[in-house]
Amino acid sequence: MTMKQLVLASATAIAFATPAWAEKLSLAAISEYLNGLQTAQGAFTQINDDETISTGTIYISRPGKIRFEYDPPDKTLVLASAGAVAIFDPKSNQGPESYPLNRTPLKIILAEKVDLDRADMVVDHSYDGTATTVTAQDPEHPEYGNIQLRFTGDPVELRQWIVNDDSGSSTTVVLRELETGGDLPFRLFDIERNTRRSDR
Repeated sequence: MTMKQLVLASATAIAFATPAWAEKLSLAAISEYLNGLQTAQGAFTQINDDETISTGTIYISRPGKIRFEYDPPDKTLVLASAGAVAIFDPKSNQGPESYPLNRTPLKIILAEKVDLDRADMVVDHSYDGTATTVTAQDPEHPEYGNIQLRFTGDPVELRQWIVNDDSGSSTTVVLRELETGGDLPFRLFDIERNTRRSDR
């Protein structure tokens, strides 16, 4: 077993350490859950395409905003807001790398209204006895890649996703227990504000 497989197995075991749901979740139930998910935060483990492992805290504010704050010594910061994704790499002197959110599979779960029943959006919908997995893509731009979302039920909860992007690389994010509800200040997701701070 490789280190990546070992870490992924351990992180997944922790994330799924809850009673299993007895049946596959419907696309309507998953869409309803995502549409009701306004704010959330919690710890995550990330397995990168090159098999490196990162951990940190994720903040979600729907629609359209997400923040990946990585644990030291990694000082990388990833933000999405105002229709853009920005990657802050402290080792770079060029400012954040930025690209449109609508060109990434993450836009599917950050959309103002999630409708997984939309034609050609879901390309796979399965259940393994523990979790329901949904593979979704932008039906108008499948070349942008896809996102595989894993959910447990009773109640429905997002546990993991794998982003397969347009470059052919995959990134797995395993979520711990998400704390939902409450207010998350916009400054957490403000790309311009964080750009000014990184320039100091």
